[in-house]
Amino acid sequence: MPPEPCSLSAARPACRHACTASGRCSPASPCRAQRAPRRVCILTRMRDHLRMESTHYRTVPAPALNPRQEQLVALVRQQGFAEVEGLATRFEVTPQTIRRDLTLLCDAGVLRRYHGGVSMPSSVENLAYTARKALQAREKQHIAARVARFIPDDASLFINLGTTNEEVARALLQHRGLRVITNNLNVAVMLSANPSFEVIVAGGVVRGRDQGVTGEATVELIRQFKVDFGVIGISGIDLDGTLLDFDYQEVRVAQAIIEHSRHVLLAADHSKFGRNAMVRLGALAQVHDWFTDRPPPQELASVLAEAGTRVHLADADGTA
Repeated sequence: MPPEPCSLSAARPACRHACTASGRCSPASPCRAQRAPRRVCILTRMRDHLRMESTHYRTVPAPALNPRQEQLVALVRQQGFAEVEGLATRFEVTPQTIRRDLTLLCDAGVLRRYHGGVSMPSSVENLAYTARKALQAREKQHIAARVARFIPDDASLFINLGTTNEEVARALLQHRGLRVITNNLNVAVMLSANPSFEVIVAGGVVRGRDQGVTGEATVELIRQFKVDFGVIGISGIDLDGTLLDFDYQEVRVAQAIIEHSRHVLLAADHSKFGRNAMVRLGALAQVHDWFTDRPPPQELASVLAEAGTRVHLADADGTA
């Protein structure tokens, strides 16, 4: 059998793991003998596999929402239900234009269509992964840049599931020497591109819809560590400061991350303010720093003050 290509040697003019001059791992090479380089090679192959398999789960491409569509979603979230004619009047466009917007948003799972109008999906079911990636995409990038500036080089951290956390991982790629434990395969393959990082994937059951890993094995691995930072996301935050999510298994992993992190960072944009979800994850009092894009509602002011949670507002350049 021919030797396998080494992803590490391809990234450097001369492989620091003593691979052959052809850029392939010899049987005696440290790439085969040392565990950490081996793990990076596995993640590289996993990345290629996920790219090939992802089309099986993305029946509707993530739409790139224009400003009107984002405002439309925010309005429906605020009102609970909106009619086509009312939306057309509100945005000063024709009903046909609004119907096209609603068709795109409903097909992507962002909204749910009813006779005469639309509403948000129920509080017992989250939006589809591709829909969540499209919503508040710019805000998530700004928040991620601010989180990345907060985390120093050579830190250890957990990163859990969520589209905002995937942007955090992307923003961390310019760091050095990070040690990351994650149950998000998208995050793992992304961070494995930096050869100075050590990336550990928590085992468990893989969810095809978003490449998340959950289950008892995931929780048990998280509990083996105590890290500098735990980066978590949420689906909603009640105005009493309760952190909410939709998936019980995912919540158990997040709770373990909170328990085993010296410093808990919450990355959540304004769309999570007051949003309902049925599973209680925790409370703001367990969060040290909250990174968001708009000031939280006034109802949360006393909760934040009592909890001692610091709020960081991210500008367009990711600064506070």
